[in-house]
Amino acid sequence: MTITKQTVANQIAAYLHHEITLAQLVDWSECALLDGEIAERDANTLSSVIARLGVADVRAFGLSWEDCEELLQKLGFSPRVEVVAAA
Repeated sequence: MTITKQTVANQIAAYLHHEITLAQLVDWSECALLDGEIAERDANTLSSVIARLGVADVRAFGLSWEDCEELLQKLGFSPRVEVVAAA
């Protein structure tokens, strides 16, 4: 499977929506860098974003909302927040 900007954005969104854990996001990014077929057209951007996600479990790096927002913007996406009443 070719890894595209959309693929990476989907992984970040899944993390932000609590569908995957930080550990799962880091594992995915490490596998993507080692075994993934990165879209050649966007290889530089994709590699840098995926590499950043791969160190998100290291205390010195972490992964804040601002980090996710910046990474998504590098991929050409913009996050949107929706606040709803708790059920």
